[in-house]
Amino acid sequence: MKIKKLNIIITLGFIAIIGILIAQLMWTRQAYNLEDKKFDQKVNIALMEVAEKLSGGKNSFTENPVQNIANDYYVVNINNEFHPVVLEYYLKTEFTRFQINTDYVYALYNCHSDRMIYGKYITTHQESPNNKMINFPKHKNLIYYFSIRFPDKTTYLISSLRFWYLLTFALIIILLVYVYSIYTIIQQKKFSELQRDFINNMTHEFKTPLSSILLASEALNKQEVVKESTKLQTYTSIIIDQSYKLNSHIEKILNLAKNDASGMSLKPQKIILLPFIQEIVDAMLQKNQDLSIQIEIDNSSSIMADEFHFTNIVYNILDNSIKYCETKPAILISSYKDSKGLYLKFKDNGIGIPAKNIPHIFEKFYRVNTKRSEEVNGFGLGLFYVKKVVQQHNWKISVENNADTGITTTLFFPF
Repeated sequence: MKIKKLNIIITLGFIAIIGILIAQLMWTRQAYNLEDKKFDQKVNIALMEVAEKLSGGKNSFTENPVQNIANDYYVVNINNEFHPVVLEYYLKTEFTRFQINTDYVYALYNCHSDRMIYGKYITTHQESPNNKMINFPKHKNLIYYFSIRFPDKTTYLISSLRFWYLLTFALIIILLVYVYSIYTIIQQKKFSELQRDFINNMTHEFKTPLSSILLASEALNKQEVVKESTKLQTYTSIIIDQSYKLNSHIEKILNLAKNDASGMSLKPQKIILLPFIQEIVDAMLQKNQDLSIQIEIDNSSSIMADEFHFTNIVYNILDNSIKYCETKPAILISSYKDSKGLYLKFKDNGIGIPAKNIPHIFEKFYRVNTKRSEEVNGFGLGLFYVKKVVQQHNWKISVENNADTGITTTLFFPF
């Protein structure tokens, strides 16, 4: 994905999450306001019921006796004497009936005597906070009334909307995770592009002098002086062989970098396994005289695969079995089928792989740190390439150590 498209997607996603978060905050504020109105309505109705009962149900009020002086402060005009115990009983009864479950303070006033007759803090908890001071301003126009205040009203409303606040908090966490994830993706993409550019530049810079070395070596090998000297022929042959090997490694790196950038192009076709594997084995036996390969593959076994890439897969697996063997290499290639698909196994007698390293052997540039690995030239790209081709074909590959020596590499081709 191009960096421009990635930036557009990131920006749109960020705007969408910010929009959802703003909408959630607005909904939460609206829900709080609605809960506040609902609380005021319940308190007003409850206090009107209390005023009606304190008047004995005989007085019909010409105007609402309940006045909302402040957000958490209410005054109820009775203009009639009553006992504080009776008031407290009615307050508790009505608040319980209307599910007003928060602390409150009430006070009785007689403006004739210009003093507060009685006041008490009622809490939903067992212990009453005696040290809590609540301010009750006197009402100038009323004579005998009681007032009530809810000191923890805001906390009570917030607790009733805890689901909204938890949802808002979750959205904020999601936004932070999104920002961090995007930052990580961008950093990884920059690192990947930097790595690919470095590989491309490095390999291109290597190919020019390497081509010159190959041309000079081949020209040198044709000279009469070299042909007459066995020692010089040996040296030039080593230079040419190692140059071709290095050129092969460079081509492999370039192909992997190209496939990372544009994707691997596959041309699947039907391949009969036995003759196909036999041809690769014959070519490898010509190069390795001490090599022993046994093939146990059914004549009718076939797969759909890209011929070029599948050839490279088989070659890489066999080449690793040969390179990482301290004795005479012996490889068994076998196949079998079950209800799920076809299995192709490569069993060798090599040095094996430590169990802790097996999950990492398909990673790019990864090489198992052993004495044999130090002796064998390579970049740790062979099995990475094999894994990439296997994934492109929707196959599966696995590696396990044998009971005695070596490893068994299994390719699975689902039906």
